[in-house]
Amino acid sequence: MDFRSEKIWRYGDNVDTDVIIPARYLAIADWKELANHAMEDIDTTFAKHVKAGDIMVAGKNFGCGSSREHAPGVIKEKGVPVIVAHSFARIFFRNAINIGLPVIEIGDQVERIQADHAIGIDMTKGLVYNLTTGETYEGTALPPFIQEIAKAGGLVNFAKQRQS
Repeated sequence: MDFRSEKIWRYGDNVDTDVIIPARYLAIADWKELANHAMEDIDTTFAKHVKAGDIMVAGKNFGCGSSREHAPGVIKEKGVPVIVAHSFARIFFRNAINIGLPVIEIGDQVERIQADHAIGIDMTKGLVYNLTTGETYEGTALPPFIQEIAKAGGLVNFAKQRQS
């Protein structure tokens, strides 16, 4: 299992990038400071209480809206190692991979995961294990080279490693 968490941050459909990181904070250059405003327009508790290793679970079209990398960047900066969703907006999905934040789509099965559940994720197989209910959800496994980009910490680090 690549990831396991007892704490789930659960969100619904169409969470856009302006909710993930409000545009009014984009002038902040320090990622740690910027991340202190993550999700605040939809969840005032997230930035204050999220712990490294907590997993985010969302509905359909997570990350819709603008194409800024700040959205997956602040989630990663807060220590969330992976996001599970019904589906992701295409540009958010790509930006997440580019910065080394793994994502996994599991379709309608995401509705079976509640905020008080514990889950585990096997990225290689594309499986999400609901450790609370004992259910297993089959998702879309990322291709091996995309998994390598995520493991390297993003596309830039991956490219640097390949040049060595």
